[in-house]
Amino acid sequence: MTTSAELGWTPLVLAVAPNGARKTRQDHPALPITPAEIADTAAAALEAGAAMIHLHVRDAEEKHSLDAGAYREAIAAVRARVGDAMVIQVTSEAVGIYNAQQQMAMVRDLVPEAVSLAIREIVPDAESEPEARRFLGWLSEAGILPQYILYDAADVTRLAALMAAGVVPEEAAFLLFVLGRYSAGQRSQPTDLLPFLSARTVVPVLTGLPWAVCAFGPQETACAAAAAALGGHARVGFENNLFLPSGAQAGDNAELVAAAAAAARTIGRPLADAATARLMMKGGQTLGSTTP
Repeated sequence: MTTSAELGWTPLVLAVAPNGARKTRQDHPALPITPAEIADTAAAALEAGAAMIHLHVRDAEEKHSLDAGAYREAIAAVRARVGDAMVIQVTSEAVGIYNAQQQMAMVRDLVPEAVSLAIREIVPDAESEPEARRFLGWLSEAGILPQYILYDAADVTRLAALMAAGVVPEEAAFLLFVLGRYSAGQRSQPTDLLPFLSARTVVPVLTGLPWAVCAFGPQETACAAAAAALGGHARVGFENNLFLPSGAQAGDNAELVAAAAAAARTIGRPLADAATARLMMKGGQTLGSTTP
């Protein structure tokens, strides 16, 4: 029997994005909003195969927030349920509300385990590069695990240029390719991944970095499967999609995680646990299955 190590598979990091910044309970009654609901979702997603949770918090009116206090409350609730068995990654997403200075201030205040950063938002232009250089240098020194969000091939090329210029540290970078963000109806398909990979493969500084996808709409699982087959990782959940591969609405986030996990197992790709995910995000290399 051929093992996953013999196939050269790096364990697949599955992340769950359970709520996002924009959806409400009108979109799905099981959308988790409160810290307790998010913690319950984390536990169920962990059981389904997720090694990481991509965390958004809301204010008293259930709107997007970057409040560090709200993050601390949610993180504490998740840790109480799952311990260290999941990487907790917070978002710094602007959602048209926050500027780069406010985003960076939240991260400095919170000092999270991991954070996602949209290159377009943190380094919007050349004038912002000195401040971004200082912030990202501090992030590296603090041991915070960054994931850089990229919306198209131009973002990939720009990230490479920022790394070459020393604005973005080259070590311990995890890339997230957002498929279909600007497509009609924001409905992604697996072929949306190809321009990202083409841009990445021609830039030596990026070819050794781990990458993941997130996708909008009912082909989310298919996009995750494509990433798994090509050596990438995946983020799934209600933030971007509510539907199973069958077209039926998922009952909860864990069902979407389970669908992506099943797709990975179909091709023999093992799933990563949180310890493996942390090692990978810190620049380590690992082979073999860590989650049955």
